[in-house]
Parts: sequence; structure tokens; C-alpha cells
Amino acid sequence: MSAGPVVQLPTAYGDFQAQAWTDETTGAEHLSISAELPAVLDLPAGEADGRVELAPLVRLHSECLTGDVFGSYRCDCGEQLAYALRRIHDCGGTLIYLRGHEGRGIGLANKLRAYALQEAGADTVEANEQLGLPVDSRDYAAAAGILAALGLHRIRLLSNNPLKQSQLAALGIEVAQMVPVQVPSRAQNVRYLRTKRDRMNHTLNLPSTSAIAVIPPSSTTSISTSTTSGTTPTSSSTPTSDGRGAQS
Repeated sequence: MSAGPVVQLPTAYGDFQAQAWTDETTGAEHLSISAELPAVLDLPAGEADGRVELAPLVRLHSECLTGDVFGSYRCDCGEQLAYALRRIHDCGGTLIYLRGHEGRGIGLANKLRAYALQEAGADTVEANEQLGLPVDSRDYAAAAGILAALGLHRIRLLSNNPLKQSQLAALGIEVAQMVPVQVPSRAQNVRYLRTKRDRMNHTLNLPSTSAIAVIPPSSTTSISTSTTSGTTPTSSSTPTSDGRGAQS
């Protein structure tokens, strides 16, 4: 894993330090985005555990063009990315943006083929299987290499995907605590989220079907991600705690 220079990255979520990484085995380029630990850290309820409070907060975010860039409501990826950047800015830590993970590793074109099968009735697992593709082919060796290069051998992982935790552990990164990502569920993605919960072992608290409302696009900016108050995001929908929309 080769590293580029550290540069300043001012964003809508605050100021970060960014660094590009090249996987010399695959040629894939990844990005780490970091924020310093604040002088006073007020963790939300449930996270202020003396055994873990010194472990930096880390998010492994799989590339999702449709969600991260275009704000697709078929997944919760873009909202998770925004939530993670706000949390890391407020609490300190690092987000690693992993390229080549589109569609849980099947690529953009195949992800859209899977979407077509989902529109015909398949769930996200069945769609990949009908295409003869793995349900989740992502590998976190590059992420573990970046974390090790940054000196982050013990972390709090911002995710509800147990696969990330187990892969990192096998690669020598200790996950001291799993910290849930909390973003709204929507009518457009609640079936997908239920499939992640029921068939992919993601930890998700989802409302009943009758409680799901279609959220207008303008409401996206109203999501609150304050960490000092310990509150969950607010929106006209019911929040979930999850890990990674179409990818995670």
C-alpha cells in the first residue's frame, strides 16, 4: 500500500485531512479522511465506555456512485456517508473510502442489472444470485493495510455490518466497539434494509411497514447528527441503525 501526501480538505461537514492510497496489488485507489480528536469529547450514551473511549472512531465506507453522488433512495449510502463525516468531524477519527466496492463488489453495471431484477420482484441477495454473482465479494485487506499504516490498530468501528468486524479482526485490527450508523429508513429502501437485516446479519431496528413514509427530497438536509447531545438523527421517518445501504 503506497501513500500520497496529506492535504487539507475543507468540506460542508468541517475540515479534514485527506490522503490517497494505492493498492499495489490491485491498482485500486482509496482515500482516508481524518479529523483530530477534539479537546473535549462528549460521547453519546452507550459509547462512553472507559475501555473503548480512547479508541479512534473509524468508518469503512464502500464506494456507491448512485447513493454517494446522486443521492439515490434505493439505498442509504449517501446518508450514511454524510452521517459518518459529521460524527468523525465531531469525535475525531478516520473515514476510509474504499473504491472498487460498488454494489458490494459486483461493479456499477452489474448493480444496475441487479436493480432491474429487484424491480421484477427479487430481493438484493436473490438478484445477485440470479446474475451468478456473489452476494458480497468485498475484501477489507486494503482497509486494514491503511489503518495499520496510520497506526490505527485498535478502533471503534462505525458500522452495523458484522462482516467488517470479523474481517478486520482476521487482518490484525482490533475492533473495541461497534458503533451504529443511524439514518432514516424510507419507503424506497425499507425492503432492501430488511433483507440486509434478515439475510446478511446486519443489526437494524426497522419500523413496521405502516410506519414507513415517503420522505420528500428536501428533507434530506434536516437530518441531525449531533453527538454532543447523544440524540439520534431526526427526520419525518423512523430512524434505523445500520451499516451501509446498497453496499454496507
